Amino acid sequence: MPIITPHHFTAGCLAVEVHPDRVALGRAAARAVAAHLEAVIAQQGTARVIFACAPSQNEFLAALIDPAQCGRTLEWSKITAFHMDDYVGLSGTHPQSFRHYLHEHLLRHVKIGCFHPLPAEESDAAAVAARYTALLRAQPIDLICMGIGENGHIAFNDPPVADFDDPLLVKVVELDLACRQQQVNDGCFPTLTAVPRHAFTLTIPVFRQALRLSIQVPGPRKAAAVLATVEGPITTACPASILRQHPAATLYLDSAAANRLSI
Repeated sequence: MPIITPHHFTAGCLAVEVHPDRVALGRAAARAVAAHLEAVIAQQGTARVIFACAPSQNEFLAALIDPAQCGRTLEWSKITAFHMDDYVGLSGTHPQSFRHYLHEHLLRHVKIGCFHPLPAEESDAAAVAARYTALLRAQPIDLICMGIGENGHIAFNDPPVADFDDPLLVKVVELDLACRQQQVNDGCFPTLTAVPRHAFTLTIPVFRQALRLSIQVPGPRKAAAVLATVEGPITTACPASILRQHPAATLYLDSAAANRLSI
């Protein structure tokens, strides 16, 4: 039986909201994120936020930068932004780089206080990871806005490399086939051979330690991963399943992404 939307339930600690379509999902998530950031800034003066860079975030980011949709005019100058992954070797101006995505969908629309890019084109990967690790560790991360991959990945923590207790916060990984195929499915690359094989990623402990998570997952191609995340075992075979243990996380779905759930 199809889920009637909007629909709210919990899976472990994870709050789940199902909305009719991508636009409704994006607006609901943006309203909640804007209210949360407004409260954080009022309490402590600034907020540190990590943003995902993927088509799944399009409607959410469009709503977040629009006061008419998110219901608030955020003090962007008091927000420090990070992103969670990028392809090794691509510059920030490359059309397929995640820094370019974030610039096009967020940074060029608002006057952010500070943005820390992950310079994936630099040759010394260990130095890049160490510098970004230091930035992440400087203060708690107040919020991560994220998605879930078709193979259940979060950031580029694909099942073969995912580690719930990874000793590193930032590392270079080899992308698995399902992850690379998703980049083609999303229209980010024309062919599988064009997708880079390696990427920098924040690791799963970064997500576990963040104070709040907002997880936007639309579309029918995510339905299997959503089912494994919400109803399957907590295992690195579906890295996103660990999100059920986060004490302050909300998963926003559209009806297509939720269509395999039994709840």
